[in-house]
Order: sequence, then C-alpha cells, then structure tokens
Amino acid sequence: MTRSMPVPEGLAGMRVDAGLARLLGLSRTVVATLAEDGGIAVDGVPVGKSERLTAGAWLEVTLPEPPAPPENPTVDVEGMTILYSDDDIVAVDKPAGVAAHASVGWTGPTVLGGLAAAGYRITTSGVHERQGIVHRLDVGTSGVMVVAISERAYTLMKRAFKQRTVDKRYHALVQGHPDPSSGTIDAPIGRHRGNDWKFAVTENGRDSVTHYDTVEAFASASLLDIHLETGRTHQIRVHFAALHHPCCGDLTYGADPTIAKRLGLERQWLHARSLAFAHPADGRRIEITSPYPADLSHALDVLRRHQS
Repeated sequence: MTRSMPVPEGLAGMRVDAGLARLLGLSRTVVATLAEDGGIAVDGVPVGKSERLTAGAWLEVTLPEPPAPPENPTVDVEGMTILYSDDDIVAVDKPAGVAAHASVGWTGPTVLGGLAAAGYRITTSGVHERQGIVHRLDVGTSGVMVVAISERAYTLMKRAFKQRTVDKRYHALVQGHPDPSSGTIDAPIGRHRGNDWKFAVTENGRDSVTHYDTVEAFASASLLDIHLETGRTHQIRVHFAALHHPCCGDLTYGADPTIAKRLGLERQWLHARSLAFAHPADGRRIEITSPYPADLSHALDVLRRHQS
C-alpha cells in the first residue's frame, strides 16, 4: 500500500524518521526500517532515515501489507464436549490447553476451530478470528464457555457480560486458608510491570471484584467457590496470589512447585464451574454446569486421602 502527499509545513527541517513517525503514527524504528528497504521517496528519489524533509516536496511511502489475521485450525479438539446447544448459543466444556480463539503466537487447538470441525456454523459477528466469542477462558483454565451462533445472541450476550448480568461461578483450589474463609477481594488489576504476559494488583488498574466462599478446607489448601463480579484477565489468579494464596499449580503466579508435583498438577487448579444467564432468544434463565476434569479431581483425591 502506497501513501502519497506533499510534506506539510510543520514537518519542514525534520529528519525523515521523526517527521514520518509523527505524520503516520508509526514508531521511528518502523519508519527507519521502511527507509532502509527503499520504501520512502521524496520527489521520486529514495531517501534515508536521517535526511531532512522540505515543505511541499512530494512524499511517497510504501507501507507493508498488514499480516493476515490468525485462523482457527478446523480440527477436532480432544476432550471438548458440548454441554448445551440450540439455534442461538453453544456451550462447551473447554479442556485445559485449548485457547478460546486464534491469536498471534498460538499454534494449538481453539474452541472455535473445534466447533467448526464439529459442524457448527458460528455467527460472523465480531473480529475475524474471534467471531461468536462473547467471553473467554485462559488456555490453562477448564470449564464452561459459551459461544454465540446467531447475530442476535452475539449482541445480547456481549451486552450481558458487559453489564455483569451473567452469573459466573468458578471453583479454585488455593494454597493455605484465606482469612476470612468467605469474603470479597476488591483490588484493581493492571499489566505487570516486568512481564507483558502477567497481570498484577496495581494502583491504576481496572476495578476488579472477586467474591469467594470456602467449600472444603484441607491441611495445606482450600477449595473455593468464586463469584466474579468483574471479568479481568487472570483475575482469580492475580487476586489470590496477591493474598499469598495462589491457585495450586499456578507457577506463573507464585504457587509452590512441590505442592503442584504432589497433587499431580501441570496447570493451575481453576475451573469455570457454571454460567447462568437470560437466554438471548426468550429471556428464560439458563444455567450450565461443568464437572471437574480428571486432573483436578485427582488433586482433590490426594488431599482427601491425606486428611483421613
């Protein structure tokens, strides 16, 4: 794609990399790379990044084609089962190790790809690789996830999640014993300063509210029933790590690897237990529940055997 225009008065005398970065909204590094590749010409002559711009000179910039959006691989997803489906929505029991949708850098299976392989036709509403997605679960989190099939369902379900009218219940096994045993964590969450892939409780983060109750207490861990009022990325994992009670097996957020090994966990013990919401077609209340997968059940069995 080529953009052509006269050099504006305001950029006169500026270096090519600085001036075009301001003009096109690109970084100076990107502009410098374009210049090195011969992609920037002034009055028909290729220029380097450090040359000066002259007002009124004819500028031509050849921009690289944007990368193609990532695609969801149409393959059967081992262990993914359908919990509910009709003409508007489909709810799946997502296994750990499966992403909700395709993204840059992810080459594994996705919920959308698995649904396509199973013959489901998802609404075209939404960004290409996220069509039909109204909420997401982390790759390492198992449990209930709902996808919109119809455009009506996509619009109404997106609104329901945004307005927090969907009752989202999770079960988590955390290290130690939260005090109090039932309570609310109200702490803002933002990007972790030292790691782009992690999140943390930060002063300027987005409001994040987690309600929890202890279901079962063990010698070294507690099984919690959690109601999310908000739905931030990694919210449960971040909130309980901040209380020094990380999810068992969650090495990313400070869990003890020796406990994870003893329980046979290779991911965080976190399961999307149920979703309850007004059906987008007729408003009737619907609740969809997911049983624990084998690895999470095994961890509980180990803890219970040590109790007796």
